[in-house]
Amino acid sequence: MSSNDPTAPGVQYLTIDPEYSGQRIDNFLLRILKGVPKSYIYRIVRKGEVRINKGRIKADYRLQSGDQLRIPPLRMATQAPPTKPGKWVLESLANAILYEDNGLLVINKPSGIAVHGGSGINYGVIEALRELRPQEKGLELVHRIDRDTSGCLMLAKRRSALRGYHQQLQQGEIEKRYLAMIAGNWGGEQRRRVDAPLQKNTLRSGERVVRVDPEGKHALTLFQVVESFPQVTLVEALLRTGRTHQIRVHLAHLGTPILGDEKYGTPASDALSKEIGLKRLALHAASLTLPRPDQSPLRIEAPLDPALRDTLKKLREL
Repeated sequence: MSSNDPTAPGVQYLTIDPEYSGQRIDNFLLRILKGVPKSYIYRIVRKGEVRINKGRIKADYRLQSGDQLRIPPLRMATQAPPTKPGKWVLESLANAILYEDNGLLVINKPSGIAVHGGSGINYGVIEALRELRPQEKGLELVHRIDRDTSGCLMLAKRRSALRGYHQQLQQGEIEKRYLAMIAGNWGGEQRRRVDAPLQKNTLRSGERVVRVDPEGKHALTLFQVVESFPQVTLVEALLRTGRTHQIRVHLAHLGTPILGDEKYGTPASDALSKEIGLKRLALHAASLTLPRPDQSPLRIEAPLDPALRDTLKKLREL
């Protein structure tokens, strides 16, 4: 990518390198215009001030190698510098690495840290890791998991690797398994197959929720009981599709919501969570299995954090 500093005053022109081919323009601008509010970036794209090859584009335009990108002067009020991740966040992420090679980084994401900043969140995993590893210029999220979910999170270290992993995800070649503690049990059933379409909805408050809806997108989850207790069941979930909040909504749809789920739980499941002292969403991305050419598949496992381990120990002792 050739240019001067893209955040400098005045019109800036960039030539897109092959490494960024296929990336959405909005994500590209969010990456290079550090500290510029997301709303401002979308506004200048919508107004046609950002141009590709002298033409207007939409926020979902995907860059091509050799594209000529025009960035307008950034007329913003002086703002305080963005909040940087604290030392404890950087240390916990540095100690959370499960696997790394030339193109891939997999971490055991702690519960309570978003995968990226925005909407009142100053920073997330991706911003913190870029702070921790400034030499990794191409670091990008391969997929997302909810802020309160812990476990395996994939990040690509190069654009070429990112494209490859996205293709594998779209083709269902990457296996993602989760562990969840749910309220209640399934009456002796050991397996459940939930094929229920999901639709995103926005409430009047602005909160985004997902519901089972015949008009929604196809969503399939396979569940298996791992361990049973009088009022709680530990289940494994195998994702066959990757919809927002899929596991949480499918389990709530079965009448057995995940413990600690403030969005899709019930008064009874909330009370049970308090009774056993659980203060987080009991959902954990336990493992990833990735295909590798001419090699056996790569399986990466994320151990449970102390909060979930302690809760399981308490349930076993009751």
